[in-house]
Amino acid sequence: MSINYAILGILSYKSMTGYDIKKVIQNSTFLYWSGNNNQVYKSLTELLNKGLVTNVVKHQEGSPTKKIYIISGEGLAALKEWMLSPSEPIEIKKPFLVQLAWSKQLNTDELNMMLDGYENQVRIQLLMEENQKQNPNILFNKSTPVETIIWSFINDNIRREYENELRWIQDLRKAIADITDERR
Repeated sequence: MSINYAILGILSYKSMTGYDIKKVIQNSTFLYWSGNNNQVYKSLTELLNKGLVTNVVKHQEGSPTKKIYIISGEGLAALKEWMLSPSEPIEIKKPFLVQLAWSKQLNTDELNMMLDGYENQVRIQLLMEENQKQNPNILFNKSTPVETIIWSFINDNIRREYENELRWIQDLRKAIADITDERR
């Protein structure tokens, strides 16, 4: 999926500056791009050149000039066409699994230390997700009941991913402990 569609989606809610778009992406759990300036502004330039967004320059006294980006009718049509196209298959990219795959190099204490570190990271992410749910992004006002449910389920999907990862870690710990017990 291209960051362009994420930007079009964001702009379909509210016109905003490139900086504001960058902050939305950086603060999101499921918009997985880094949201660095190069990515966002390169995409905005591309969307502008294709006529999918327009911009308005807002001069401010005593502050830098702002470019506010607005999704165009063509941009809304492109976003809708993309939403109706077949979804890409699930990508599983977990750097921890790559580390774990080579863990035969570690003794039991080191392996447990590695699992502890990963488990702590997952717990922190879960807490951050729960905190974000307590303080929803006011940028996106849910205007319809369906929209409210969809955003609730997006948050639920993310929360379940973290909870499932914690259960998986516990299962792995138990399996390792069982093997260690059998060797004694």
